[in-house]
Amino acid sequence: MSVVFERPSVWQRLKPVFSGFDLPLVLGLMVLAAFGLVTMYSAGYDHGTRFIDHSRNMLLAVLILFTVAQVPPQKLMRLAVPLYALGVALLVATALFGITKKGATRWLNVGVVIQPSEILKIAMPLMLAWWFQKREGQLRTLDFAVAGALLMIPVGLVAKQPDLGTAILILSGGLYVIYFAGLSWRLILPVLLIGAIGITAIVVSADLICEDDVVWPLLREYQKHRVCTLLDPTKDPLGKGFHIIQGMIAIGSGGLTGKGFMNGTQTHLEFIPERTTDFIFAAFSEEFGLLGVLGLVGTFTFVLMRGLMIAAEAPTMFTRLLGGALTLSFFTYAMVNMGMVSGILPVVGIPLPFISYGGTAMVTLGLALGMLMSIARSRRLMQS
Repeated sequence: MSVVFERPSVWQRLKPVFSGFDLPLVLGLMVLAAFGLVTMYSAGYDHGTRFIDHSRNMLLAVLILFTVAQVPPQKLMRLAVPLYALGVALLVATALFGITKKGATRWLNVGVVIQPSEILKIAMPLMLAWWFQKREGQLRTLDFAVAGALLMIPVGLVAKQPDLGTAILILSGGLYVIYFAGLSWRLILPVLLIGAIGITAIVVSADLICEDDVVWPLLREYQKHRVCTLLDPTKDPLGKGFHIIQGMIAIGSGGLTGKGFMNGTQTHLEFIPERTTDFIFAAFSEEFGLLGVLGLVGTFTFVLMRGLMIAAEAPTMFTRLLGGALTLSFFTYAMVNMGMVSGILPVVGIPLPFISYGGTAMVTLGLALGMLMSIARSRRLMQS
């Protein structure tokens, strides 16, 4: 009697690889990717190979997301300390031997030119989530102080390069973990109060403190100009205020329904200098109007809520902290970019996720979202 073994089909072989993916999150990201491709085609139409390169970068991010999603959170946890140590070591090496461009020392040649600060966008929440997981059930004030020190080391090194935008993203990613770990509001509220008082003082006395002979402590001159330009971009409409003014004109001229795909005058007459990178939101708003913006913001909000749900349902403290921090970091990208283009926040050079051109940022997003998908996938596979 012979035994016949039926060969599994291709789908049966691949099904375990695809099973467990969070479908709502996947659909939300697909909509964002569609927004990004359509916008880049228009904004980068007469800008060389931007659309092709953006498509390639997006495909690379998807491949990274898919690969990282296969890695169980337990293995991600083991990478926390080595990745953090590597990132900090590379930041120190950048400060000592880095490549300087336009007054900023942000790059390091290790055979290929890399920007080590990008590593910390992922390594920082990973490290702090590992730290609090190890101290679950016995957290003390000292543990939060150590976490603050672990956070401020790379933030200080990146801010010194200087790279304020990346420093903000690293800082926010770490603060999200510390907050979700249970930091007391008695420590949070005084910081918020001091910040509110400082912002109010700057706004009220802007005419005096924005004079050229006034020195701001802890901030470089260009950073002072960014804040002062935000408060009154018309003081230098053809110089420092040009980006903000043109961005607001493009957003406002879009009206309710926009000027239509490929019909943005501010975009295609090149009044928006960074129309494929930091200021692509202005190009999108001009062509698709308020309704398009509501659709984009709604999609970002959907991804945010889905990510927070994944984090809330995660089985361990490490996965809850990591999932929550990665989700809110993704949201910070979008919020800060839209805010600076709209003239609400200073211009700090932060891309709009999946919309702005940029290979490094796209890879970082792929890594972060792959980790979030890994958390969702591990929980689903445990339930099945």
